[in-house]
Order: sequence, then structure tokens, then C-alpha cells
Amino acid sequence: MTEQTNSLSNTHMAVATLAGGCFWCLEACYQQLDGVKSVVSGYEGGHVENPTYEQVCDGDTGHAEVVRLTYDPDVVTFEELLIVFFQIHDPTTLNRQGNDIGTQYRSAIFYHDDAQKAAADHLIAELMAEMTYQHPIVTQVVPAQTFWPAEAYHQNYFRQHPDQGYCAYVVAPKLKKFREKFARRLKSAA
Repeated sequence: MTEQTNSLSNTHMAVATLAGGCFWCLEACYQQLDGVKSVVSGYEGGHVENPTYEQVCDGDTGHAEVVRLTYDPDVVTFEELLIVFFQIHDPTTLNRQGNDIGTQYRSAIFYHDDAQKAAADHLIAELMAEMTYQHPIVTQVVPAQTFWPAEAYHQNYFRQHPDQGYCAYVVAPKLKKFREKFARRLKSAA
């Protein structure tokens, strides 16, 4: 029965975990990318179990705001997810994205296997060699750790609060730029 079930389901999902500043921005973009099945905002890379948003914002837990993506690698590859990642945040600012300052806003790729690590290292080296950015890339490439989902009110935040100040002035412009740059890769209903 297991073999039959597996043969009926030819779609296998993969997981990617990325930190690029405020998770609301990354979530809003990746939710619209074809092949991404789910996006969960959360925290990773720290030393406190089940941290709260307030604890993470205080900067004492060591966590980064991340998005955990479940995606279909037959539709979108890990490398393509990273290309989007390097377009929708600034990987050259240490512990900062715009006015968001602190280790929780660092740029990081939490890899889940050796292939993800190799892809991340390769792309970073390529971007550096091409001098894509004016400054060096400071994105951490580190093993995945315990992922803690953020509180329910952070999930689908931009969709639920598009007129909220941060969403209107920070998330919306990033999302607009993403949609223009990756128009051919958007979900048809996006």
C-alpha cells in the first residue's frame, strides 16, 4: 500500500529557511512565488526555547526572524528561492535591514542539507565575483536549527494588514519590486 501511495504522489516537498530582515517582507513575496506551497514566519538561530516576539525584538535570544518555506522543487528550485532572497533584501548590511536594526534582522540561510549549503555558498561566491553589490555580502550560511513558529498574528501579516504603516511603507514597495522583477514566476492567482 505504501508503494502504491508513493507512486500516486509524484510531488515531493522540500523545506528552506531564510532570514532577511523582517519576516513580513519575505513572507509577502514568497507567498506569491509559484512552487511555494506554504510560508510560516518564525524564529531560528537562538538559544531560548519557544521565544516570543518581544523576546526576539529585545535581541537577547540570538534568534533571527525567518520564513520557513515548503516548496515543490519540481516547480521552483532552492537556487531560484535564493535568487529571489538576494533580490528582496540587502545581504550587505550586518544585523540590519533599512531602519530595522539588531541581530534578529540579520541575513542568514539556514540550510537543511549539504546540497542547500553548497548552493548557497556557490551563489554567494558568484554574486561576490560579479560584484553585484557595492559592499561584501554578510549573509550567514549556517545549519538549520530549531524553528519556532511566530505567534499567530504574524502569519499572513501583510495580507491581513496592508494599510498598517510598516506594511504600506516598507513591505508594499518591496512586494511591488518583487512582482515586477519576477512577474513570470508568480502564482497565477497572486
